Amino acid sequence: MAEVAPAPAAAAPSKAPKKKAAAKPKKAGPSVGELIVKAVSASKERSGVSLAALKKSLAAGGYDVEKNNSRVKIAVKSLVTKGTLVQTKGTGASGSFKLNKKAVEAKKLF
Repeated sequence: MAEVAPAPAAAAPSKAPKKKAAAKPKKAGPSVGELIVKAVSASKERSGVSLAALKKSLAAGGYDVEKNNSRVKIAVKSLVTKGTLVQTKGTGASGSFKLNKKAVEAKKLF
């Protein structure tokens, strides 16, 4: 019985040396939102760029759209709520989008 008592004491020190997982370094480069704004501004479509066309242009630029599909959708939704993009057709992340000229002019003033 005397040998069983020290076992919990030996287990306690093993908890102390555990360290937090090393933080992954943030990848350099433009954010998804910035890439989307560039793609939409480069488009000459009068009615805006569809989500499918937007994904194609991001993929052509070297962005892994299939892996980060949800990030693209979230970025598009947030740009619409911020007012940077205007949704011309559809709801949510689907449909067509174009730059909000009023928001772009307001940024140029500052």
